[in-house]
Amino acid sequence: MHITKHVVHSAFIATVMTSFSSMAWAEATHDHRHEHGGQIYQSSRLESKWLRNDDGDGTLKSELEMRIGTDENKVFIKLHTDKAESQQAASAAKVLYSRNIADFWDAQVGVRYRHDAKREVDQEQVDAVFGLHGLAPYFFETDAYVYVGQDRQVIFNLETERDLLLTQKLIVQPYLDFNIVFSDESSDAQKSGLNSAQLGLETRYEISKTVMPFVDVAYGYNKGDKQTEWQAESERETGWLYGAGLRLKF
Repeated sequence: MHITKHVVHSAFIATVMTSFSSMAWAEATHDHRHEHGGQIYQSSRLESKWLRNDDGDGTLKSELEMRIGTDENKVFIKLHTDKAESQQAASAAKVLYSRNIADFWDAQVGVRYRHDAKREVDQEQVDAVFGLHGLAPYFFETDAYVYVGQDRQVIFNLETERDLLLTQKLIVQPYLDFNIVFSDESSDAQKSGLNSAQLGLETRYEISKTVMPFVDVAYGYNKGDKQTEWQAESERETGWLYGAGLRLKF
């Protein structure tokens, strides 16, 4: 009887030790990346809007943004096109590597390709891009970029916006977008300093999390272009902008 109890006791200890070893091995070999931001995800946003100024001139603006990666490492692809009435379109494409550096903030680096058929020369240009993407205090989603290109072009751009819920589907979004030109010696050089700014309020209705029509009202400022061999100097312009558009997320 004593021998039987000893055998049972030994078998029980062996079973517990085996189970513990199996659990320790499983814990050591378990891939925790899916639990701590390592899961790969993809999202896309397509937006198109029509804006009209005080003089009745309209511009169609379209933008496609795609993101793919993990919480720590992502790739951003951004395509943008502006088509003013009776003018040829100007387009830009950016590819950015995005690395998480702090809570709610990513550092980004990449390249931007631009094509502007309105330019007399250098219709195609490539810029280096350095910036930050994240959530500023008071939940303002912010993109801040420095563009460095040929002909000593150095331009800083800031875009920031915040959603304010009126209802679960009706949302207003104040936003600010401005450009500061540090230097520009290109054929269509812009005036230095605060060259352009737009302060607006967008109101959208979320039919679903995928389909979102909106209206937009903004006040714009443009300092103008410098006189060069290829263009005349332009004067400062200010005025209201009104428009509507559609945003799709998938």
